[in-house]
Amino acid sequence: MYEDFVQKFSTNPQAVAYGDWQLAQTYQQTGDLQKSLDYGDKALAASPHNLDILVSQANVALQAKSNSKVVDYAAKGGEVCDSVAKQKKPEGMSDDDFTRKVTDEKSGIQSNCDFMETSGLNAISSESDPNARMSEIEKFTPAFPDSKYGETVSNLAMESLSQLKDNARLVSYGEKTLAANPNNLPALLLMANYYSEDTKPGSSAKAISYSQKVIEIAKADAPDADKSRKLAAGAAHSTIGWADLKQDKVTAAIPELKSAAALLKGQDEQSYARALYGLGFAYGKQNKLTEAREVLTEAVKIPGPLQSMSQDLLTKVNSARAKGTGR
Repeated sequence: MYEDFVQKFSTNPQAVAYGDWQLAQTYQQTGDLQKSLDYGDKALAASPHNLDILVSQANVALQAKSNSKVVDYAAKGGEVCDSVAKQKKPEGMSDDDFTRKVTDEKSGIQSNCDFMETSGLNAISSESDPNARMSEIEKFTPAFPDSKYGETVSNLAMESLSQLKDNARLVSYGEKTLAANPNNLPALLLMANYYSEDTKPGSSAKAISYSQKVIEIAKADAPDADKSRKLAAGAAHSTIGWADLKQDKVTAAIPELKSAAALLKGQDEQSYARALYGLGFAYGKQNKLTEAREVLTEAVKIPGPLQSMSQDLLTKVNSARAKGTGR
């Protein structure tokens, strides 16, 4: 009957949207999710800005476990939600009446807008393929420009680009993120880490600059500093220390690496091991062999990629001490 209805009123977009949407809901109830999505898409073709249909389609896509479809519908829904505040004032309407109109319209669709935004984020978060996740993020971000999940989405984007080893996009996205929120700790850390590994002239200075900003924002010494802030500050101190080592600024590197080790101990074993290894190396360069042995003895207890390197360096330090070439 619905199919006959759609055919009979095929020249009426509103009737077509209604009929196809009823068919979509019927197929959803019978468990044929693909047909439900197909008919729902036909309904949207006839009424592309219908938020109720978009919400319905997102629900079906969630049932079908299709992350890409969920984000497609969420992004379209976000555009509809965003358009309410951007509508033009009707001619002859007072400013107060227009403000009231926009407020009422936003209030009327808020629950649907919240659902679309949350569904989109959840789909992105559950996406295992970094390439697909990045494509979904690029649809979601412009549709929800002021998303309450903006920082989470940015972090997922940077994680995806790191996995893809797409450094050009990674730096570009990091810069955009910091332009919108200069205090985004994950973005600052990512940029610091990227430049610490980059070999171009001036990269070490950039790594240090970003890391100093992290330390300033994290305030790891504050009474309310949580684990994530201490980890961020520890990673930043470590980055500065290693950047100093690369520039043979051993004296400057030591206090940074000591601060890093103190903050990372018991929090992140591998980062702690890296700070200890760098500190042991720095002490060794200054012939402070007793101090080098102490930190390297701690480093060799930590399983991981730096364990054997720490052991090799400890062996050299012990040999030098035995020969009396240091203190």
